[in-house]
Amino acid sequence: MFSEKKDKQPQVLERNIIGKNTSIVGDVISEGDFRIDGKVEGTIKTNGRVVIGQSGSVSGKIDCNNADIEGKFSGKLAVNSLLTLKATATISGDVIISKLSVEPGAEFNATCAMKGSVKELNNGQAKQEKTA
Repeated sequence: MFSEKKDKQPQVLERNIIGKNTSIVGDVISEGDFRIDGKVEGTIKTNGRVVIGQSGSVSGKIDCNNADIEGKFSGKLAVNSLLTLKATATISGDVIISKLSVEPGAEFNATCAMKGSVKELNNGQAKQEKTA
């Protein structure tokens, strides 16, 4: 009567590991993080972080919040926050990001669009138009 208890389950994020000698063809969807040391052909969609290890390879599409890449990626990469490319990374395809960090030695042969600054400009113009 005095207080209402809400039964909220704590959110537990999984850590999904795709091992060195593992190959996956198809779509993978999860709320947790991914560590890829094997080979993936298809789509990876997560609200977490995707880490492609030095021996890892992904061909297809990745949609995630953060990504750290040491291995190879080709396809479409959409990162809502920070994309970090280590010195051993090889990237090709289309990349849509908010922030980018590239170590010297990384190969970045992709078309890149930074969506964070574009959103801010569009939102600012819309606000100015409403007040005028």
